[in-house]
Amino acid sequence: MAIRDIRIIGDPVLRTPCEWITDIDERVKSLVEDLLEGVDMEGRAGLAANQIGVGLRAFSWNIEGDIGYVLNPRLVEVSEDEYQDGDEGCLSVPGLWFPTERAWYARVEGIDLDGKPVVVEGEELMARCLQHETDHLEGMVYIDRLDRATRKRALKAIRESEF
Repeated sequence: MAIRDIRIIGDPVLRTPCEWITDIDERVKSLVEDLLEGVDMEGRAGLAANQIGVGLRAFSWNIEGDIGYVLNPRLVEVSEDEYQDGDEGCLSVPGLWFPTERAWYARVEGIDLDGKPVVVEGEELMARCLQHETDHLEGMVYIDRLDRATRKRALKAIRESEF
């Protein structure tokens, strides 16, 4: 399979909430293959379906060599008293990194290709990934979470970028 092009900020698919997957058919199986192949590259922590132009609720991750996927993910728990505030980037906003506050811990529930329940949880980078990717599926990009001053800098950098 060919690796699909990443949609860049400004593409409406990134701002459109993704549809729930109701039938696990060949299209969904192919999507999962594409997501797993697309995330299995250096520097890629996660990849949401809409980032490759598919408006379905699915994403893949690659955190410290642990690669996986989840269909119909829902962010069901985040730590409410522990946060992280590190630089965050996005394949759809290439080359730009900004400090983004996220919960230290996150838990996502969804299903796999057999329709069986899947729970994905983690701290630090995995938690950041889970929150970032579920945001994508809701039509959000990480710059939406930046504080006002940082968001202003980010939008200026995006306007001045060559992507």
